[in-house]
Amino acid sequence: MDTQIDPRWQPALAHSRYLSNLLQARPALIPELAASWQQPLDAGLLTAALSGDFADDEALKSALRRLRHRAMAHLMLRDLCGLAPLAEVVESMTLLADVTTNFALAHYHRQLAASYGEPLDSRGRPQRLLVIGMGKLGGRELNVSSDVDYIFVYPEEGDTAGPKSIENYDFFTRLGKRVIQALGDITADGQVFRVDMRLRPNGDSGPLVCSLDSLENYFITQGREWERYAWIKGRTMNAGDNLQPEWVEAMQKIARPFVFRKYLDFGAINAMRDLHAQIRREVARKDMADHVKLGPGGIREIEFMAQVFQLIRGGRDPALQIRPTLAVLALLVERQLLPADTEQELREAYVFLRRLEHRLQYVGDQQTHLLPVDAAERQKIAVSMDFADWPALLAVLDEHRARVSRHFDAVFSDPEAGEHPLTGLWMNQLDEDTALEAFGNLGFRRPREAIARLAELRASSRYQQLPATNRQRLDAVGPRLIEAAGQTPDPDTTLVRGIAFLEGIARRGSYLALLQQYPLALKRVADMVCASTWATDYLNRHPLLLDELLDPRLYEMATDWQGFREQLQRNLADHLDDTEREMDILREMHHAQVFRLLAQDLAGLQTIEKLSDHLTELADSIVQETLPLVWRKIKKRHCETPKFAVIGYGKMGGKELGYASDLDMVYLYDDADPDAQENYTRLAQRLNTWLSSQTPAGILFETDLRLRPNGDAGLLAVTVDAFRDYQLKQAWTWEHQALTRARFCAGDSEVGARFEAIRCEILRQPRDLAKLREEVVAMRRKMYDAHASNSPVDFGLKHDAGGIIDVEFIVQYLVLGHAHRYPELTGNLGNIALLRIAGELGLIDPQLALACGNAYREYRRLQHARRLSATPKAPVPREEVERHIVAVDALWQAVFGARD
Repeated sequence: MDTQIDPRWQPALAHSRYLSNLLQARPALIPELAASWQQPLDAGLLTAALSGDFADDEALKSALRRLRHRAMAHLMLRDLCGLAPLAEVVESMTLLADVTTNFALAHYHRQLAASYGEPLDSRGRPQRLLVIGMGKLGGRELNVSSDVDYIFVYPEEGDTAGPKSIENYDFFTRLGKRVIQALGDITADGQVFRVDMRLRPNGDSGPLVCSLDSLENYFITQGREWERYAWIKGRTMNAGDNLQPEWVEAMQKIARPFVFRKYLDFGAINAMRDLHAQIRREVARKDMADHVKLGPGGIREIEFMAQVFQLIRGGRDPALQIRPTLAVLALLVERQLLPADTEQELREAYVFLRRLEHRLQYVGDQQTHLLPVDAAERQKIAVSMDFADWPALLAVLDEHRARVSRHFDAVFSDPEAGEHPLTGLWMNQLDEDTALEAFGNLGFRRPREAIARLAELRASSRYQQLPATNRQRLDAVGPRLIEAAGQTPDPDTTLVRGIAFLEGIARRGSYLALLQQYPLALKRVADMVCASTWATDYLNRHPLLLDELLDPRLYEMATDWQGFREQLQRNLADHLDDTEREMDILREMHHAQVFRLLAQDLAGLQTIEKLSDHLTELADSIVQETLPLVWRKIKKRHCETPKFAVIGYGKMGGKELGYASDLDMVYLYDDADPDAQENYTRLAQRLNTWLSSQTPAGILFETDLRLRPNGDAGLLAVTVDAFRDYQLKQAWTWEHQALTRARFCAGDSEVGARFEAIRCEILRQPRDLAKLREEVVAMRRKMYDAHASNSPVDFGLKHDAGGIIDVEFIVQYLVLGHAHRYPELTGNLGNIALLRIAGELGLIDPQLALACGNAYREYRRLQHARRLSATPKAPVPREEVERHIVAVDALWQAVFGARD
């Protein structure tokens, strides 16, 4: 046996007393290590050392400990000699824990089952103890001298099947104790791992093992915030004979909703801030400022930053339900929740601190995180970290810790530090004259009404019945609302609408926590509710959208529609075949995108044309992604991909959608299968239901299907050939007018292309201009009689003579009357562009076309502004738009002659 030390091992031997002593005590390890040290540890090498039979428990314990000696020596050589990156080190340690835990678990299960029989579940099947690895063990980030944190859970109550039957609880308690002893007892060979069971329900005072039902009940009735944090890392370690996938899945179904809330849980920030404050107090009390794990800027602060985002958002974004810290940080950048440069600084600090942590522990194989005070020890650590001396290492360490602390404070800083100067005003603690003066100084024009509104809030049963925590949060946000309202153009209106909004969300503590933690979000709420009643109502209906106000890119103009569709597809794929969740995801992502556009609109960053383009693109995307979801739900579908198209009419077809526009749609298909009619009718019905149903997340769109052939009496879905036949032989002129604005929006593009060909064919039919003019004017007269305002002072933008409908009818007449000679008129280009083309073709006066186009644009702008206001149906004073009315009326008379 060659026990010659490889000279390449010198850096490791010089650093670690433990390694030197181990090789002196067990020289037989030297040739084994020489044969393997240049390759990472793997499960095969570890399990091979545990093959064979063991005479007794002492022999088994000795084998486990000697395996640890071999694994630690292997790992130290690779790490301290520069061969192993951090990822390999922590994975190797986790692998050692997994292998030894599963070996002990299987061994002692067999031993106990031989005495008492297998512990059976309610269906008479043998069951295994679930070992939940917590902390760094659960995250596969175990350090080189770490405890292992376990929680023991067994599937079901019951009894064992042997002649000496005992309760399952007793069986698994005995099993848990033997596993702990096998790994944690200190023998002549040391121990495998220190075992810590304090994270189990009720800690040291709780039973060693609990059933799944007991665990679920504990989570519901007693689970605390810090336990949610701990369980993020929870991982069922069972493998091999110990693995029962059904029970692992059952375990996950219980733990996941406890850790990850369905809503955005901004209350987690306060809870984790309190937890960290406790840790910092303990660090200060024990004078542990040089603790690389718990000290300022240490490893724990990086972990906290990653995990608070998981607690807040993991319930809504399952991708964040992962365990490794660095993987979470990378995903936060991908989700644009963390700047890339912040992630880089945190990642570099984490790797540096973990490497330093390991070198502190390699020296004597001790669980320490404190920097040494001895000069020689400091130099040893510095050299092993590739520094010339201790001051050089300390300078870099301090830089990393300063960066971590800065980022930590940015996430966890408490905006409530100190009382807000307007707290007395919000709490009605000032005398009337002082309160009136305070509101007046803030720009309020009706301070008595503001005081009365605050008194009304405080006297309301809704406020008085709030949980104490929610009331405290509301009273923390309130003074800042007054302050934010005072900075808007209309403080009085903003405060009234803002209080109504806070009342609406007051029972959802997470939303109040968001506004409490992020004053910028509250400022943006104030700006929005001041600017628009519709925006206020929209936010009241969908308070989940508060999260969008945190995005620094809220006012960025570019909308990546391809990226939006891909993200929507990923989110839907995470909840495949969960109909309720799929419907909510569609609504939540639609509402979030509408809200972004609304914020940009209110900030003056969107023209009405560009806004409508975005809203139409959004509607198209939602319909396109909904179609395959609905089709999958049809059990007897005759093909995998439906040959089905959605045709948009009206504002959807003309790309003029507003925030709350209906979708006018017609459904076509091109499929000769005998089951096609039944399946596509069902698809049409369900698509309509998915789009228009009210769910807890709200509604997507109101839909209108009356423009299909034969209207309400017609089939919901018709063949392309039947549609063509109807348009050629039965359609009224007004239906051809509607066709001028129709377009393929979603579904099978080949069916869409056939529709477009039919559309062009119909629109380019030669027509008797006199008859066409007569029919268009008659339809216009019918609409005028039904909807016009008939006011000499006010002007109805849509229906009055000289308004929006006149412009649309002029364009539709020009298309139907002249497209057979000028096919470019059939392009779906919008009314303003078609007026310009008609002018260029000499069909109308180009100057009148320009003036009429400008009128149409202004009408749409005014219509849009009124829909956002408190009086959406208020008429426009005629004098404000007189020149536009004159321009449209002039073109009407040029095309159709004098009005009746």
